Amino acid sequence: MSAPSIVAAPAASRPMPWPIIIAGSLIAVLTFGPRSAMGFFQLPMLQDTGWDRTTFGLAMAFQNLAWGVSQPFFGAIADKFGTWRVLLASGLLYALGLFLMSLGTSPLWLHIGGGVLVGLGVGSGSFGILLSAFARNVTPEQRSMAFGICTAAGSAGMFLSAPLSQGLISAYGWSDSLVYLAILMLLVPLIAIPLRGNSSSGITSATEYKQTIGEALKEALGHRSYLLLVAGFFVCGYQVAFITAHFPAYLGDLGIDARYAVIALALIGFFNIIGSLAAGVIGQRYSKPYFLAYIYIARSVAVSAFILLPKSPASVIIFAIVMGLLWLSTVPPTNALVAIMFGTKHLGLLGGIVFLSHQVGSFLGVWMGGYLYDHFGTYDPVWWLGVALGIFAAIVHWPIQEKGVLRPAAA
Repeated sequence: MSAPSIVAAPAASRPMPWPIIIAGSLIAVLTFGPRSAMGFFQLPMLQDTGWDRTTFGLAMAFQNLAWGVSQPFFGAIADKFGTWRVLLASGLLYALGLFLMSLGTSPLWLHIGGGVLVGLGVGSGSFGILLSAFARNVTPEQRSMAFGICTAAGSAGMFLSAPLSQGLISAYGWSDSLVYLAILMLLVPLIAIPLRGNSSSGITSATEYKQTIGEALKEALGHRSYLLLVAGFFVCGYQVAFITAHFPAYLGDLGIDARYAVIALALIGFFNIIGSLAAGVIGQRYSKPYFLAYIYIARSVAVSAFILLPKSPASVIIFAIVMGLLWLSTVPPTNALVAIMFGTKHLGLLGGIVFLSHQVGSFLGVWMGGYLYDHFGTYDPVWWLGVALGIFAAIVHWPIQEKGVLRPAAA
């Protein structure tokens, strides 16, 4: 197959709606921050409570599954009733979940609070909700770049949360630190005010194809390229969730100083800012399916090299930089493809289904990380499965067609 060709992007005819972009990006910083730092709470919490890693891993698996299962429903609610209402729920659910997790009285509260409620908080305030609001308020020519900015902001949340969480834990302990993070999440509804509106608002509403939710689901679930995209995004969730939840403990097992776990996750967050912005630019100019395939191949190569080569602080830093560039660079082209295929009318719902697949992968990556470690005493089987899945993702993205569906009115 020939190499992807450059497609000239037409100049945007409207200025970027910066109040919406900034508000959504700040919310991405907040919603992605605490959940990306959960790995730092694992060892101190388990040391105080006596629970095993399977218990913590199961809570984080519930979190990722609740995020994924709720995403299509929150997306559909935002499409119909407005983005701000969903983001209000996000701030409240997220704060309550972190508070219940801070109690540490039983695994039940960990699973309900840090698992289900935090997962619902992320599901109602993550990229699926924010990017659908962006898509309604920017031109198609601006869409990939706007998505890249929001994704980079989520990366910034990860970058800032690594040292912030570790610093709070060192100063106040893991329990009080979770309370402080819960208070921070109450800012989300205030920041979200510029994001008021639903799928009938914005600059694209007048040109949108009119469909019911049932018609949109039937169309999407019968579309081969969409189903391939859903299958491929499963792998992204598996890979990043495993590293987020278990990388600090993995480095601890290797005898590498704990501060390098902080440095590594901060570097992933920082270089993910660069990778996400670059993905927004590249996705606007090159074939998005091919670009996604290359990202997954590069992840498999990076993980293989990290596992096979000798471990040291230097190798940890190099691995973090490479993975940071690839971390959320899948998000802008993936969401842009959904918008290209079906438009923005039901983007919250259809993008949410893609994220559901991502979070099923996240559930397995986080849960299997703890389960297989407790049974085999090593994380290596989980790493190698991630390598194989990366190759699978590259294969399924290659034949995806980057074009809109053919509808009766267009025919």
